[in-house]
Amino acid sequence: MAMGFLGFALFLFISIDLDQGSTSSASAASSSSTSQNVEITYGTVLKLMHEKTKFRLHSHDVPYGSGSGQQSVTGFPNVDDSNSYWIVRPEPDTSAKQGDTIPSGTIIRLQHMRTRKWLHSHLHASPISGNLEVSCFGGEPESDTGDYWRLIIEGSGKTWKQDQKIRLQHVDTGGYLHSHDKKYARIAGGQQEVCGVREKRADNVWLAAEGVYLPITESK
Repeated sequence: MAMGFLGFALFLFISIDLDQGSTSSASAASSSSTSQNVEITYGTVLKLMHEKTKFRLHSHDVPYGSGSGQQSVTGFPNVDDSNSYWIVRPEPDTSAKQGDTIPSGTIIRLQHMRTRKWLHSHLHASPISGNLEVSCFGGEPESDTGDYWRLIIEGSGKTWKQDQKIRLQHVDTGGYLHSHDKKYARIAGGQQEVCGVREKRADNVWLAAEGVYLPITESK
């Protein structure tokens, strides 16, 4: 099990766009390994775990049958699934670069590793609960403000670390990335709805779980 994860971690690291041409080593982490003080930096590939249900934020090349018709985003129950990996990216046209730490309050983007689309939201209604739909949209050269999420660290932490509880608030709609135990019966059977809600609730808290964590870039 451990060797399989480390092998896949190496594959993910090789697949990451190395914006700065850096060849410095990354660390692979799982939810069972120590996560204390592991910084999350731009370029990190990770899974986000919904704290309350333990499902992972997930997407696949299946469109919603309602709303926007864009690529669906769900909560996935199993840990071993490659469609639950996301690359942490900065807002475009900023000075942020790969390996930089990410302070609370920063606007970030999450790029789906497999399909290269961006975690996105808008005013379309989500399929089950009728809240704000969360989808994947765009691609490598195509991104807009619908892909912008504000990182909010719960507690006293100043920069994002693996063991910290976080919320992601969508910039355009004000909705918090949210999930609950309402599950799809067909197509994504057993997977639960991911949506946006404008209220700060106990079930819109997330944790960084398995991933390939890039080291901090040293200032010169």
